Amino acid sequence: MNTEPKPRIKTPRRRNFTLRQLKLFEAVARTGSFTRTAEELHLTQPAVSNQIKQLEDQIGTPLFEHIGRKISPTEVGRELVAFSRDISQRIDEFENLLDDIKGLHHGVLNVAVVSTAEYFSPYLLARFCSHHPGITVNLDVTNRDAVLKQLADNAPDMAIMGVPPDGANLVAQSFMPNPLVVVAAPDHALATMKDVPIERVVRERFIIREPGSGTRDAFERFLMKSGWRLQNSMEMSSNEAIKHAVMAGLGLGVVSLHTLEMELKLGRLAIVDLVDFPLERHWYLVHRQGKRFSVAAQSLKTFILTEAAQAVLPALPGRITRSKVKR
Repeated sequence: MNTEPKPRIKTPRRRNFTLRQLKLFEAVARTGSFTRTAEELHLTQPAVSNQIKQLEDQIGTPLFEHIGRKISPTEVGRELVAFSRDISQRIDEFENLLDDIKGLHHGVLNVAVVSTAEYFSPYLLARFCSHHPGITVNLDVTNRDAVLKQLADNAPDMAIMGVPPDGANLVAQSFMPNPLVVVAAPDHALATMKDVPIERVVRERFIIREPGSGTRDAFERFLMKSGWRLQNSMEMSSNEAIKHAVMAGLGLGVVSLHTLEMELKLGRLAIVDLVDFPLERHWYLVHRQGKRFSVAAQSLKTFILTEAAQAVLPALPGRITRSKVKR
């Protein structure tokens, strides 16, 4: 009889980290700061640090490295960020599934919009919420690059922006025109001229958005196609800054017609009657491919795609009529 002891099978050590720790870890990785994470989650900074230390002890390796005052994930930390976001998304999907099974019509939706869309998106969402008082919609207004980053991270339920780039694994549906116009101060020489040719306006100083802006990209493509380029320009990072600069007489601006309703009513800005303008662009409702929508999210998507098309654009002066702005 073989009396030799059987070899002991070593079982892997179970790492008992919690969903709360993963949430805190992902927040620290996103903000790059223990202090900002504590403020965001309404905790104390020592509480956040203690939870991250416990998580590192469970995993057995540092998750962050400190370079000066900045912290960033280690190689293991970067892998855990991806897993944490995936787990968070799966939990959200499960909660949405529970809502669907229970037939609930409430929930929290996250919508990201580019800054130009802030002039109409709150009104759309207000109308939606008036019909669905149990649904809370969180609106994040930011620039185009940040919206694309959020979509890549699968953070928002959906986004409102111009046409997204190809190959980004996104679904984009056009729902409303977004005409771009050239504006001037009311006392500018071009404010009352008719059929202004492009070769006349390119000699003027233009106040334009920062690189990466959808409005700037569209205008630069128009100029390139026409064989012209601006001779003098200034960059500003918001539509409001551009409008105030134009009102102050610093130059001409290119903005979405949706940003001008108040200025046109008050006579503070004038639309230049430029040949081949307005530039025809569109607003898109965008989300990740394969996105699983809750009942609430699907209701919002349907609402935007059907109701926003009825939005009324500001009145256009002169020969630029509504017939040129196709719905």
